[in-house]
Amino acid sequence: MIDPRSLLQQARPVLAHPLFLAGLAIRIVLIVAVLPRATTEWYGPFMAHSVSHPGFAPWADFLASGGNERAFPYGYVMWLALLPLCALAQATGLSVIYGYAATLLAFDIALVFVLRRFIAVSERVLLTLYWCSPIALFATYWLGLNDVVPIALLCLALMSFRSLDMRRAGVLCGIAVSAKASMVLPIPFMLIYLYRNPGLRRLAPRFVMGLAVSLALLAIFYLASPAAVRMLAGNPEIAKTYELTLPLGTGVQIYLLPLALLLLVYVAWQMRRMSFDLLVAFIGVVFFLVLLLTPAAPGWFVWVLPFLVFYQVQNGRRAILLATGFSILYVLVTLLITPMPSLLGTTLPDQAAALTRDAIGARGIALLETVLFGLGVVVSARLWKGSIVDNDYFRMSRKPLIIGVAGDSGAGKDTLVDSLEGLFGSHSVAKLSGDDYHFWDRHKPMWQVMTHLHPRANDLSQFAHDLMALAGKRTIVKRHYDHSIGRKGKPHRVHSNDVILASGLHALYLPILRECYDLSIYLDIDEGLRRHFKIERDVGQRGHKMQGVVAALDRRMVDARQFIHPQAEHADVVFSLRPIHPRLLEEPGKHPMRLKLAVRFRQGLLDEDLARVLVGVCGLHVEHTLTGDRAQVELVIEGECSSEDIAMAARRLIPRLNELLDLGACWRDGVAGLMQLITVAHIHEGMRKRLL
Repeated sequence: MIDPRSLLQQARPVLAHPLFLAGLAIRIVLIVAVLPRATTEWYGPFMAHSVSHPGFAPWADFLASGGNERAFPYGYVMWLALLPLCALAQATGLSVIYGYAATLLAFDIALVFVLRRFIAVSERVLLTLYWCSPIALFATYWLGLNDVVPIALLCLALMSFRSLDMRRAGVLCGIAVSAKASMVLPIPFMLIYLYRNPGLRRLAPRFVMGLAVSLALLAIFYLASPAAVRMLAGNPEIAKTYELTLPLGTGVQIYLLPLALLLLVYVAWQMRRMSFDLLVAFIGVVFFLVLLLTPAAPGWFVWVLPFLVFYQVQNGRRAILLATGFSILYVLVTLLITPMPSLLGTTLPDQAAALTRDAIGARGIALLETVLFGLGVVVSARLWKGSIVDNDYFRMSRKPLIIGVAGDSGAGKDTLVDSLEGLFGSHSVAKLSGDDYHFWDRHKPMWQVMTHLHPRANDLSQFAHDLMALAGKRTIVKRHYDHSIGRKGKPHRVHSNDVILASGLHALYLPILRECYDLSIYLDIDEGLRRHFKIERDVGQRGHKMQGVVAALDRRMVDARQFIHPQAEHADVVFSLRPIHPRLLEEPGKHPMRLKLAVRFRQGLLDEDLARVLVGVCGLHVEHTLTGDRAQVELVIEGECSSEDIAMAARRLIPRLNELLDLGACWRDGVAGLMQLITVAHIHEGMRKRLL
């Protein structure tokens, strides 16, 4: 249950802020002093008639009474949103237009709090960029346009979308579309976002169901009213969508806005994975395209406001200056080309605008409109580049994330790969195992003269070609080596995916392989511990004889030292697993095998953050040392920790962890979980470096 006191406590910093109070005062003055023509000629009369003649078919009743066909081309949601305060105003002896304006003010305030939830910014910045925006003040309170209602509902849907409440997000999207049909434009991008994020794909039916149910319920009654359809079809704003055309021969025309929107949908579809920030940026670009490729109505500029705030927050001072210039020029141009409201019962604004129009002339007004269009192009281009083209996920979508894991036999490569697959989800992972590239089955006589640790016993060239094919988003065909029978199975296809996990004895052996990886890992396990684990695995799980396993270990040591161990020098991260005390290996089974983890990697900013969360969140003991040349860091970690603590530490290190990992990411306890945590932290760091 929502605690009203808690909500008030959270809202107080905004409500008490001087900028909020100043903006609120300006809005109240405009509501009292200004009578917009849109309100007095269209929306006010329609709502007044609805209040005086209650019923479920307000459009039919209004037109039957001789009302203007352009008065209210909106659905039930807009009508129901405006109705309560309009009815209250009329019941208290006030004009309905004050109830209408009060409703817009309520949605305006609500939008402030919605933006505060999904844009990480201070109250001062948010209030400056949105609440004090000339577009917000001018379009809603000077011109009396109601576009703040559908855009507030859409942003509320996006907030639910971000919190993964998909059913509510779908319902709110349907409600926003009922308020204004143009709010249907972001929905294809929301569906692409869900489909292209495999971890979220299972939530897509909830979104679709919520959207379908709300649209069906709201649209059935609306479309059943011929008068409502007549108002909507007669709305001149719909025709603006098709005014900009490209002629192609006799009688053939291409509508540029639908074409641009289709191309943008295609660009989004081509992405392998989309983050929430990228989704918001795409929606912002969609609304900017509508402004640029149509003779946009003044109220449509309100649609871009939340996304303009998002762009300014992401891109700093230059973006703020551009957006401010765009907003001010919008007000100036609209003042010149739009019928003015009456001010305190006089026609002074319209008279002043007429004098200004005469002084500037038609060419001067056209020049101002050209400059406004040019600024709009610049802002939308920078929004496209800064928030989409330069976005981490957009750039990552061109190439999968590739992780290489090398180490000696029995070092735990498969265990690490499986644990990473549990974080990213099997639906997002393609695995490439070096064991599948052994030249011979286990029973071939060649193994008597050469161990599988020798590079020439493995088809490393094919391994590299297959890895590069997966990196290029192509499908490969290979045979899996089954350790239980010592033979390869039938050929099968492996499709490329968002994450490619390549592991093997020689995963870091060839320079061309090392160049493919976004992160390379080497498992440098304590030799005694490695023998313990390998005997436990090969004898206990694979059914080999103890004597043969021990003899093979001794025979392979020469190749391991020559070909396997040197790969550690090429790894970004080296995990060294060691027993807490050597005597644990002398008496196996007598004491629980307690381990400590040593991690070596290049010095950077990550070591301090890692050490801090391992100590502060997981309660572990961490020794933090630098190598002699201070080029590498080593962390030695001891202690027990749970998967819950490790997941919490990961969220501290990577704020947007959910956009990187699967929705149901499976964290492990103990050392395995620590290796997951450190690997994911380095993946995140490596992704950012890759994008420099």
